[in-house]
Amino acid sequence: MIFKIIELSIILALLIPIAAMLVWVERRLIGIWQDRLGPNRVGPFGILQSLADLLKILGKDEFTPKFADKAIFIAAPVIAATTVLMSFVVVPFSDTIGISDLNIGVLFFLAMTSLAVYGVVLAGWASKNKYALLGSMRAAAQTISYEVFMGLSVMGVVLITGSFNLRDIVIAQQDGWFIQSQIIGFVVFLVAGIAESHRLPFDLPEAETELTAGFHTEYSGLKFALFFLGEYLGVTLISAMSVTLFFGGYLPPGFLPSEWANMIPSLIWFIGKVFVLIMFFILLRTSLPRPRFDQLLEFGWKVMLPLALFNLLLTAVLKLTGIIGGVHA
Repeated sequence: MIFKIIELSIILALLIPIAAMLVWVERRLIGIWQDRLGPNRVGPFGILQSLADLLKILGKDEFTPKFADKAIFIAAPVIAATTVLMSFVVVPFSDTIGISDLNIGVLFFLAMTSLAVYGVVLAGWASKNKYALLGSMRAAAQTISYEVFMGLSVMGVVLITGSFNLRDIVIAQQDGWFIQSQIIGFVVFLVAGIAESHRLPFDLPEAETELTAGFHTEYSGLKFALFFLGEYLGVTLISAMSVTLFFGGYLPPGFLPSEWANMIPSLIWFIGKVFVLIMFFILLRTSLPRPRFDQLLEFGWKVMLPLALFNLLLTAVLKLTGIIGGVHA
């Protein structure tokens, strides 16, 4: 019990600085892809820019509008950040590192991502601001819609393995990553993850050209920083879950000789895969334009839902016919 508490404390202590460093990584990568320098003044290669931004945010006034519902206004960013942090409880980071091997790990992850919408909705409602309320309503519709597709997209993996336990799912990929048989499920999961984390091009709840800043228009200081933390932790979480479900988790690539693969710790394999997917998230931000909100929802229900259902049906047929197998935990 004490060991688990220590492990939990270490993981949480690392996740928060990682989210801050992702801001620097994103700005540097975008600078490289756009043929400019990016942050390069504060510290070597601008690496201390995130620390400078954090100190600036913490130095801002903790402003709460007089017309706001103060209790809910303060609670909303805490809910948004806490639900994302809670989701990391079931992620197996390596063959020995992981806070909890819940038998319902996949369901726990989906439940926590569903609860995250409460923070956004309550923030817009408590602000008593029309732009914030519109942003929160957008977030509710977007998150609830794409949560359906995300849940359906992972059911193919559950069918193959016969388990909701994420470590069992990783172990089941020893003979081959599920990306080979679940490419459709992966695409649906990735698109749904981008929509749920409100990242460009699906950042409609906070579209600055339409809603000022959306649901967090009235937020500043530490409360705004918690929303920011939740967003970047969300990117890390979706990347980690994609790696766990479709890319073998902490397992090395199968094409490498075992003596070479075993030279690298399983945690390093996991971190490397997650970082590649995070870079893909960042590249999407610089590449794709933002759709209209009605186009986003139409794309979800008319394209993502049929694809997710087709993938589930196809996986079930292939499983019953014995073309694809799996383990039952």
